[in-house]
Amino acid sequence: MAAGYAVPDLPLFEGRLYQADAASCTVRFEEEIKRSRFITTLARVDSRERALAFVDAIKKEFPDARHNCWAYAAGRPGDTAQVGQSDDGEPHGTAGRPMLNQLLYGGIGELAAVTTRYFGGIKLGTGGLTRAYQNGVKEALPLLPVTEKKVLCRGLVEVDYAHVDRFYRLLPQYQARVAGEDFGASALFTLELPEDLFDACRSALREATDGASEMLEAGPATEEL
Repeated sequence: MAAGYAVPDLPLFEGRLYQADAASCTVRFEEEIKRSRFITTLARVDSRERALAFVDAIKKEFPDARHNCWAYAAGRPGDTAQVGQSDDGEPHGTAGRPMLNQLLYGGIGELAAVTTRYFGGIKLGTGGLTRAYQNGVKEALPLLPVTEKKVLCRGLVEVDYAHVDRFYRLLPQYQARVAGEDFGASALFTLELPEDLFDACRSALREATDGASEMLEAGPATEEL
């Protein structure tokens, strides 16, 4: 099973960007290249809707900029199921795609990037633009605070009453918590625990109950930090 993955240690973007809280929910890198000003802003997003709301917020913050190019990868690092990008008027393929590539291969999930450009009067050419937009994201990524997002799953386990105390003592070792319980002829528990600890926990439960209990997979649970 998959382990957790790195995400920005920032709150998920909630749709608006206020001056007072911008520093707590975004990271920003700025540079000047041949008199053009490039401002790259990163935020944490877990959906297309959040990503586009973030893009809209940056456009409102810099309404007089010539371009607000953007990209997002809202899933695990490298996952292309929820991605998007836009050159926002720059030559095709010179902005959004280079930015997206940096997000996909930067080792951090749930990210959106907007690079705002104020044109300085000197054309950079397609190669120069590509390097500029790529570098903005590349330089901004190390500025991010990062944490691990644990991917949780659910397990169903039936335990006879003679082994219930052993069952409870075992759970903390595998970061498992009881999400549901039903006491009938035997005790039936729904557990939530990190995906990467499921197999080890199942083996330990089997051993602790002398082979009387078997934990069955019951699908994904809520993901948490």
